[in-house]
Amino acid sequence: MRTLREGSRGPAVQLLQLGLNRAGASLQTDGRFGPATRQTVAAFQSRMGLKPDAIVGALTHRALRPWYTGYLTHRVQRGESFWSIAQLYGTQLDAVIEANPALAPESIPLGANLTVPLPFPVVPTDIDYCAELVACCVEGLAARYPLLRAGAIGRSAMGKPLWSLHMGQGANRVLYNAAHHANEWITTPVLLRYAEELGEAAAKGGSLMGTKAAEILDYASVTLIPCVNPDGMDLVTGELSQGREYEEARRIAADYPRFPFPRGWKANLRGVDLNLQYPAGWEQARKNKFALGVISPAPGDFVGEAPLTAPESRALYDYTRAFDPALTLSLHTQGEVIYWKYLDVEVPGAQEIAALFADLSGYTAEDTPFASGFAGYKDWFIQDYRRPGFTLELGRGVNPLPISDFDAVYERVRGILILGALLT
Repeated sequence: MRTLREGSRGPAVQLLQLGLNRAGASLQTDGRFGPATRQTVAAFQSRMGLKPDAIVGALTHRALRPWYTGYLTHRVQRGESFWSIAQLYGTQLDAVIEANPALAPESIPLGANLTVPLPFPVVPTDIDYCAELVACCVEGLAARYPLLRAGAIGRSAMGKPLWSLHMGQGANRVLYNAAHHANEWITTPVLLRYAEELGEAAAKGGSLMGTKAAEILDYASVTLIPCVNPDGMDLVTGELSQGREYEEARRIAADYPRFPFPRGWKANLRGVDLNLQYPAGWEQARKNKFALGVISPAPGDFVGEAPLTAPESRALYDYTRAFDPALTLSLHTQGEVIYWKYLDVEVPGAQEIAALFADLSGYTAEDTPFASGFAGYKDWFIQDYRRPGFTLELGRGVNPLPISDFDAVYERVRGILILGALLT
């Protein structure tokens, strides 16, 4: 993580403030490193035996890591038990047991490293997101719920990992992805929150919408790609606000002033729209977007020089071919609409599933408009696999939707995420 000090701003400061609050402070998570944050950082550093200079560098970030990720590692001392360790950190005994399935509670080996979940949810739903926060959530979820397996399907244009979360061992493979478009980043915490809800329910023997979580994971193998476009996310939310990459993005945006900069940015950092990169009518998409005047790298709507030239789209394409899912969901924003079709391809059962999703969410199921109906991930999946693939347009307003919309957005789409794993 970048070094933070008084005067710093952005999502990394919000994450810092969140971590300090989880550790006992009461800061406003406004993303501004002011006097109150400086004083709180210095007090935390003193408590941790660090130099209290209020500069948050590598050592301070490392000390805060448990409060960023939601867990810590405890080395078992003589006479300790799961119960005493849970009491030491103010967490629940069941959470400690669930996070350490290889260890027997009645006989913990001396010196064993115990994963200790801390007493708060891993996934925050009230601060802006950045690539570092996504990494913290993925790490924390996989540590807290060993049934979740973390990985990466590739790297972004700037070299950031494209994280994945996998759960379940059933034959029904489903793949959900989010944040192809940078200013639709609110879809990222939607998938992360779903992962946490499903992981928690499975660990506790609970149910989701009347179905045991364990039964869902016995029936299905679910892969989540929570952020296809981490570089663009950082640009839109203000985490990337200086340096060579930022200046190049600003130069690209200057050629297309109809896209507000940086909030209107959709593309990856090279100016390629990732959801116009798939080999399904790419030439028609190129024709459509060129007619709108988008003929070069742009904040949105540039199809690239050829299909699959953007590393992010290529990584998701390759992973999809390897995983071979029976159903896919792509999360976007704006309109509360479900798109279920590509051209005249009639996938058996897809229209009925779209109708069920519409009933669950209150969204409407519609055909994709011609002007935006080519070269998308959903288009390619339907074309090549002849299996159900859906684009969900979450929420209403102006992109990027504010994080204050999260609860309403998640509640509407939650049922789709839960039942999507059970329908094929």
